[in-house]
Amino acid sequence: MKINIITLGCSKNTVDSENLAGHLRHAGHTLFFDRMQNDCDVVILNTCGFIGDAKEESVNAILQQVEHRTWFNRRHHTDGRRRTLIASGCLVERYRAELQEELPQVDAWFGVHQWDELLAYVQRLASQTAQPSPFTSCRTLSTPRHYAYLKIAEGCNRSCSYCAIPLIRGRHVSRPIDELVDEAKRLVAEGVKELILIAQDTTYYGLDLYGSRCLGDLLNRLATESGAQWIRLHYTYPASFPLDAIEAMQRHSNICNYIDIPLQHINSRLLHSMQRGVDREQTLQLLQHFRDCLPEVSIRTTLIVGYPGETEAEFDELKQFVAEARFDRMGCFAYSPEEGTPAEALGDPVPDEEKQRRVDELMALQQSISLQKNEARVGREYRVLVDRREGDYYIARTEFDSPEVDDEVLIPASRRLAIGSFQRVRITQAMEHDLMAELLPAR
Repeated sequence: MKINIITLGCSKNTVDSENLAGHLRHAGHTLFFDRMQNDCDVVILNTCGFIGDAKEESVNAILQQVEHRTWFNRRHHTDGRRRTLIASGCLVERYRAELQEELPQVDAWFGVHQWDELLAYVQRLASQTAQPSPFTSCRTLSTPRHYAYLKIAEGCNRSCSYCAIPLIRGRHVSRPIDELVDEAKRLVAEGVKELILIAQDTTYYGLDLYGSRCLGDLLNRLATESGAQWIRLHYTYPASFPLDAIEAMQRHSNICNYIDIPLQHINSRLLHSMQRGVDREQTLQLLQHFRDCLPEVSIRTTLIVGYPGETEAEFDELKQFVAEARFDRMGCFAYSPEEGTPAEALGDPVPDEEKQRRVDELMALQQSISLQKNEARVGREYRVLVDRREGDYYIARTEFDSPEVDDEVLIPASRRLAIGSFQRVRITQAMEHDLMAELLPAR
């Protein structure tokens, strides 16, 4: 069959979809990701249920596919073809009963722990009696072939008051180091040059499996054995940060000078209410440690404004923190109350308009910081990885930027460059979120 997989939400969902696609392709099906043509026999929506906006996006995507399914079935009623629409993932895990009642046009629903059942269901659709192999790592990449996400764990043991992920994904389960190194080697053998480590909380890695945090050990093994030219660290957590991970970054040149660490706030009272396990002083000390050990490090964070009870003074404290911390990359979210979380009991007293004002103020401040930091890069030389071509430019990234979420380097397409190749460039112009560059001769 022709199967289209549509993925919503985070990179963890992306890996799930890629594993699903690998198994289905192994079973003989033709796979697509986010295919625009309305010609597939099966459409699988891997949904997100993290915050309000993501849930709304997932519901709208299901409704759109219901319309496409109706059109497809009408068009093919004479030749016997009928589309099957499947919804899976986080939104289904949280709201299956309500969704089934409201959207009977969807043929099947599978939660985040039901990939084996989903595979078996598709096999039955194809009238194939052979059972698919168990749902382990068997991936078909949806990303450009030169980078891939490496999911090192599933679930989360944190108890952040606003977050529904533990309710959806369950407890933290680390994958064995040997298994991850083997997968990384396979990915590199297939052409991957950049590995991006992800989990709900990468810094908790190993505690459940080995009795201690082992992110540093994993980084050392990947850096020396995988063959990856870039290794990037996402979704770290500030409480009990394993400092041997920083030592590994110092030790290995193929680990990018890049840390993604969602801090959420700086006010100690709010951090305590959020159950983050750190206070203002500990946060400042950790950031200083990063910069002392890795002077060139690029730090990306995300923040929450409008958390229940956040006063104007506490928001001003957060804004002053952003001005002084001068993050290289930053995102900001308005608080979204989630059913079943501890913060739900606090209500949602900050008006939506006020939340948006605070988001806008923080992002305007960060935009100014980003421009200043980019202007400081003009005239400097960097090694960049070419992601794609758009019109008259190749789009590339430095080690300080992750794909899809961070800044990009625009290189005039004066000569042909291979997608996925490393190039040397000199920065010639800075914008708020992008850099212009000229190619330099290869060394």
